[in-house]
Amino acid sequence: MSVLILKNISSEGPGTIEVFLDRNHIPCGVVDLTNREFPDASAYDALVMMGGPMSVNEADRYPYIAQEAELARTFMLQGKKVFGVCLGAQIMAKALGARVYPGTEKEIGWYDIELVGGGLNDHRMNLLAGEGKEAAGKTFKVFHWHGETFDIPQGAVRLAQSKLYPNQAFRFGKNAYAFQFHIEATEDMIFAWLEHEAVDLDRIGRDTKMFSTDYARRANDFYKAFFTTDEA
Repeated sequence: MSVLILKNISSEGPGTIEVFLDRNHIPCGVVDLTNREFPDASAYDALVMMGGPMSVNEADRYPYIAQEAELARTFMLQGKKVFGVCLGAQIMAKALGARVYPGTEKEIGWYDIELVGGGLNDHRMNLLAGEGKEAAGKTFKVFHWHGETFDIPQGAVRLAQSKLYPNQAFRFGKNAYAFQFHIEATEDMIFAWLEHEAVDLDRIGRDTKMFSTDYARRANDFYKAFFTTDEA
């Protein structure tokens, strides 16, 4: 397997995703779309799209967003592995014909999401939730930083919700996952992102110290199941 990772802005890199791929000797190419032409993806059989502060509806300002959507659609329809985080998830939704739009308010910090619908029976999502929990009503902490949301595309399976955002994740086919939340975030990334945001940094700092180690472990379990198996 070889993985193409697309960054929509320099400051939002692959974090723990790249750590997992490196440790498991899975070849990957990381491309910052703000600094170079859109890459040739023909040599890759998996696609990962990261977040960014722009909207998927601003393709006129950021032409590469439309190219990402077309590439994601092609990969998804071919049954290849596709993983979108935040903006990347919104690009996947848009590519599949769903609406992307502002949420009622920003969701920033460590908040629970709950497995719903297909998420309750999804092996990879259960690994992300953590072993040893009851499936029904399963909730778990993830890190959020977003202000837009998406409808679930036709043919996709809704996986998770939060109090503010009913659509936190979906799966299309067996190998395409879209996450509104930031599974890839490390402590350093979180502190860098929020340094100039109007948020309670003390509270988020305490939460980050409390949750980040377990979060990285659960994320690693998801990555292993996603990148190395075909079991949804």
